Amino acid sequence: MSSRTAYLLGGVALVVIVLIVVYVMHSSSSKSLKVQEDGYGPVHDSAVSALLDSDGAIVLGKTNAAKTIDLYEDPLCPDCGSLEHYYGQQIAKNVDAGKLIVRYRFVNFLDSKSGTKDYSTRAIAASDCVASAGDGPTFSKFHQALFTTKQPSEEGGSLSNAELAAIAKDAGASQDVQQCIAKGDRVDEARDHAQAAMTALKDAAGQVQTPTVLDGGKNVDTEDSTWVTKLAG
Repeated sequence: MSSRTAYLLGGVALVVIVLIVVYVMHSSSSKSLKVQEDGYGPVHDSAVSALLDSDGAIVLGKTNAAKTIDLYEDPLCPDCGSLEHYYGQQIAKNVDAGKLIVRYRFVNFLDSKSGTKDYSTRAIAASDCVASAGDGPTFSKFHQALFTTKQPSEEGGSLSNAELAAIAKDAGASQDVQQCIAKGDRVDEARDHAQAAMTALKDAAGQVQTPTVLDGGKNVDTEDSTWVTKLAG
């Protein structure tokens, strides 16, 4: 065997070993991660409102909360679904307690990955429809379902407007809100909001990557399982 061949085989073996180590470490960390405040569910307190901000953010919380964070998500993003699965209930509990206000900033860069090529935008429009009613618990329940049990797959998945409206109905949305979703009334507005969110995220973080949590414009390390606890104080 030539020395060159030996070097090549050695390099391949090294790459394989590194990949195995990374996989094992990732698997171990995933297994150790627990759902925070499991069983709490979405926001409960009727004093929590959901408001559409002028920049397109959906603001969930009580007006006197001590801390405001920005959470950037794409409705088709599987890592965003994981964030909601593991931390959504803990976030909801702290929103109910008046410790956190969450400004949800939705982006749509995964539109092309969906079966209809516009799912992210339509899901954002549906979220805008729900938030426009101002009911915090209803929006929280809708958002939780949208990013967990009802989230389509990143490769070719999608939900119709009628299916999105049905999720809103289950969350407690009014007939007017359901019609807003079913008719796609806010799709153009949602597209503008998504573009504004992507611009803001790129300016703040240097890239469009979801999920991203910002505290006062600074990145929050969501790999740290205590990140919500630290933010809520």
